[in-house]
Amino acid sequence: MNRMNTASGQLFKDAFDALPLMAILRGFDVVRTVEVSRRAWDVGIRLVEVPVQSETAVAALRAAVEAGEERGAVVGAGTVTTVERVERAVEAGAGFTVAPGFSREVAEASLAAGLPHLPGVATASEIQQAEALGFSWLKAFPAADLGPGWIASMHGPFPQAHFVATGGMNLANTMEFLGAGAAAVSLGSALADPAQFAQLPELIEAIAGRADR
Repeated sequence: MNRMNTASGQLFKDAFDALPLMAILRGFDVVRTVEVSRRAWDVGIRLVEVPVQSETAVAALRAAVEAGEERGAVVGAGTVTTVERVERAVEAGAGFTVAPGFSREVAEASLAAGLPHLPGVATASEIQQAEALGFSWLKAFPAADLGPGWIASMHGPFPQAHFVATGGMNLANTMEFLGAGAAAVSLGSALADPAQFAQLPELIEAIAGRADR
């Protein structure tokens, strides 16, 4: 289990080493999901997450997966809270799964299906449980409510954890969370809203400048 998960974490490492941003496309129809996915790939975001909370969402995931295959991009399923949703993610061709919380059953089902899994954590206990199963890439959720200080504090007892800050993240607070030690940040509205998207290159430039220092 641990060896399998260690290997699967390479997907997140490779993607976030290139650019520490992930796209979350929640609540869009099929056409809009593919459109915004392509927008994300165009600016260098490698991982796109499509939450699977409805039949429409699963169809959107499937369409994004097909579009991603043309670009060599990986699309994952989000809000995977049950084994049934793991199965739906597999059927839709997802390349990874993401959950808002930590569930051993869901995590094991995902890894057994060959899909890297990003479990959600919000407490030290959840981090400890996730690390016991070999997870080092973790979704800090809801990040805006937890605050950047939470990221910094948790790195004390859990220095090997790589937190992907998710929930309430935007162009204004991304650098603060990265500065506090987040390994990556998940963005939603910044990609879908034209006004925010126009400012995204400036954020990416700032991230690149930080990495060069």
